[in-house]
Order: sequence, then C-alpha cells, then structure tokens
Amino acid sequence: MKAFMTYYWDVLRHNYVNFSGRATRKKYWLFVLFNFIVFFILSLILSFFGDVGNVLYFLCMLAVVLPSLGILVRRLHDINFSGWWVLISLVPFIGSLILLVFLVLPSTEGANRFGN
Repeated sequence: MKAFMTYYWDVLRHNYVNFSGRATRKKYWLFVLFNFIVFFILSLILSFFGDVGNVLYFLCMLAVVLPSLGILVRRLHDINFSGWWVLISLVPFIGSLILLVFLVLPSTEGANRFGN
C-alpha cells in the first residue's frame, strides 16, 4: 500500500501537470503498473453500470492523461532527452518501439540539463 501511495497517488496529487524535473525508471514503471491495475479494477466495477459506467470510465481516463504525459516527459528528462521525443510515438509501429527502448534505458548518473 505504501508503494501505491508513493508511486501512484503522489504523482497524481503533487505532479499532476508537472513536465519539469526527472522521474526514475522505477517511479515511471510503477506508475504505469498501478495505473493499469486501477483501471482494470475500475473497468470491472463500472461494467455493471452499462452506458453510465462507460462514461465514468472515460472521464477517469481523461483525468489521468495529463499526469501520464507528465511522468513520461519527466522519464525522458531522466535519460537526458527532451520531452518532445514523445512525438516519436506518432510514427506508426517503429515510433512506439523506439519510445519503449528509451523508457527502459537506465537513468543518467548525477545531474543533467533537467536537474538532479
């Protein structure tokens, strides 16, 4: 439960639209994992409510788009890449693979141009 509070809830609460700074590989991937778990459970619960559940699910997903983009940009900053590299995912198939490779790279040691 402490990991959920540290790696998911704190990102949503304190870094909702923060695109500056750095996010470690562990912080990014645990956010992605908890996001997947939360939305899987949410989809199971809201599936009983029909169309209203679909609307609520869409609104919840919409609420998490900016924090997800923010932590993605901070993860790219952690490996000393500009946040604009997110746009490479718009290139069909190969762009997403390149971005995935970037996301699994180890962090830059020490300070870089985006912070400590």
